Amino acid sequence: MPQPAPPVPQPVPAATARPTVPIPASPTFRTTDGPDQSRNRRAGRRGGGRVWQALIGGAAVLLLLSLTGLAVAALLDERADTPPTSEQTPLPAAPEPTAPGRSDLDSRDTDQATLTAKELFPGKQLVVTDGKPAYRVLKTQASADCAVSATGEIADLLVRLGCNQVVRGTLRSPDGDHLLTAGLFNLTDLASAQRVRDRIRPLLDDRQGRFRGLPAGKGTEAVEKAAARVGWQVRGHYLAFCLVTRADGERIPTDDAVAREIMYDLIELHLNRNVLDHRAAGGTAGQPTGGATEDSAGQRGTDD
Repeated sequence: MPQPAPPVPQPVPAATARPTVPIPASPTFRTTDGPDQSRNRRAGRRGGGRVWQALIGGAAVLLLLSLTGLAVAALLDERADTPPTSEQTPLPAAPEPTAPGRSDLDSRDTDQATLTAKELFPGKQLVVTDGKPAYRVLKTQASADCAVSATGEIADLLVRLGCNQVVRGTLRSPDGDHLLTAGLFNLTDLASAQRVRDRIRPLLDDRQGRFRGLPAGKGTEAVEKAAARVGWQVRGHYLAFCLVTRADGERIPTDDAVAREIMYDLIELHLNRNVLDHRAAGGTAGQPTGGATEDSAGQRGTDD
């Protein structure tokens, strides 16, 4: 028997159609430019290069100008510090010469005037400072032989170190109880005067020499022969000294205040301040290298 034909499949109902929204194509970076667009792009690139070149060139110019400005400023400073070639460069200032009327007492080369007895003892009365009683000047002497004022090794030392002059005077103290001889030895320079000063005490202590007093007539023999206190001091190329004895010839104690005052009056106040300060005329010489009471000692009389 004939088979019945299979049933014809029915079409499936389609799903409810939704409106389709077209999706825009994403931008593509690899695009193909046309001829005009390529030329414009190259021209833009060349224009941008020129801008950068201009910027870099401008920066280089500015840097060059700044460096040039610094160089010019340095050159101007150098020219400001350097004297013009038409002007002489000032030399270092030479030591100022000793003014007229002034004297450097450190050497006979700069203090050539000869000492005189009148310079040290201008009258018969000697007032060392206002308010002090006067000393009576009995006798003065100026000699080119320094050995007349010393004996033994002290005299030899003075001659050996260039002493060419001694000016001294014998005076009586205001109280009348003391006789003294005071004066200046003229040495070559400060160094030689200091060497004499440093050797005096050992020579006195070892009795290898002594200072001589200057006798001034009857009643003054003690100043030459009696035991004495002696003081000395350096000022420039001079050695100031003072020998003090008792007028009656008695020994002077080591701590005798009157003898020390006399040495101070004659060495410091008179010979240093009155005589040598006046000679220096303004004080170009150095100050004394020690007080009179520091460089002092006793010496035995000739009869001991």
